[in-house]
Amino acid sequence: MNRSAAPLVRELQPGEIGPAAAGLVLDALAARRDPVIGVATGSSPSPLYAALSASGADFSRAAWFALDEYVGLPAGHPQSYAEVLRREIIEPLGLDPQAVHLPDPHREDLQKACDEYERSIAAAGGIDLQILGIGRNGHLAFNEPGGALDSRTRVEILTEDTRRANQRFFDSLDSVPTRCLTQGLGTILDAGQLLLIARGQDKAEALRAALRGPVSPECPASVLQLHGRLTVLADPAAASLL
Repeated sequence: MNRSAAPLVRELQPGEIGPAAAGLVLDALAARRDPVIGVATGSSPSPLYAALSASGADFSRAAWFALDEYVGLPAGHPQSYAEVLRREIIEPLGLDPQAVHLPDPHREDLQKACDEYERSIAAAGGIDLQILGIGRNGHLAFNEPGGALDSRTRVEILTEDTRRANQRFFDSLDSVPTRCLTQGLGTILDAGQLLLIARGQDKAEALRAALRGPVSPECPASVLQLHGRLTVLADPAAASLL
């Protein structure tokens, strides 16, 4: 893979990120008759979803695909990403739940579930705009350091750092799942356009490594440098090392 054009990086005040990101999503929705949007969970994209909800736009023509899902949580668990998407996206945006897709973590054959998810994305025509956050260890979706840069949707083992970062959503570290299903880095790079949202000082080093360091498995998010249509929206704290 060859390095592509430099990303568009916009440093915005915290209150500006949601509306700016929503504008990009609304543009993507308007550009196709049946748009496909990839959605991320976590704290970084929350202002985006709030801004979309306040926009009053019609989202009924779109299909939505999640980046990842935990393995090992029972159906309906409040911290499963299926439930997070229900609370933050499906209900606020008035979406048809059947239009929002996640990889199935309850299948006996998890890799088969991953392969079917890849086929579902392809059958929808591919993702037009993929929303992303970044982990403080540089993970993208749940692609942890050390994995292949051309990976496809698969089972991933979560690092202790990632589990500790997500512990705030659970009763204890022991309650945080150790495995997940995640879109691969190659899957993410297939999207027509990427939107990365980074907020907070704890993301500054990861964002610097992703955008200014070498493209390396040690920083999975560095593959973003290989995509020709990347927009980064970061608050001053997250952008402080750029």
